[in-house]
Amino acid sequence: MSFTGVSESDVDRLYRVLKQEAEDGGYRFNPDSDFTKNLIRGILKNEQRYGYRACPCRLASGKSAEDLDIVCPCDYRDPDLSEYGACYCALYVSDAVAEGKQQPPPIPDRRPPRSERRKEAVVHTVATGPVMTLPLPVWRCRVCGYLCARNQPPDTCPICKVKKDRFERFI
Repeated sequence: MSFTGVSESDVDRLYRVLKQEAEDGGYRFNPDSDFTKNLIRGILKNEQRYGYRACPCRLASGKSAEDLDIVCPCDYRDPDLSEYGACYCALYVSDAVAEGKQQPPPIPDRRPPRSERRKEAVVHTVATGPVMTLPLPVWRCRVCGYLCARNQPPDTCPICKVKKDRFERFI
């Protein structure tokens, strides 16, 4: 692949930074460094093109507010890792995939259609006062208190590194 304007030193630098951030957060980078660096070239090209690091495997709109869900690491990484062992673009993989014990199946794009993306919280008023209904449940790590809003808790807490079973539904 040829990515005009993306230097190999930029690719290597971002590779090292993202790999370290992944490991610090309890995630694994795809061990195929050539494949992974091609993805990083795409991320850097999207950053040049749009001003933000959109997933290289999805079409970005060029409007950051519309694409926040696909800025790497995207909102779909954790559910994809839990269900398939890799995220959609396979930049992040499970331990089993990283260790060669499992091959991820083809991963469908779980990004909803544009018309369904920006669901805002709805506030209902009841006798005791306003009650907020969020589009996603909020999960709390019982060890460190980390909060995240998503359909399922992460497999590993990015703060204290405990497993998914240490999370409870908070809201």
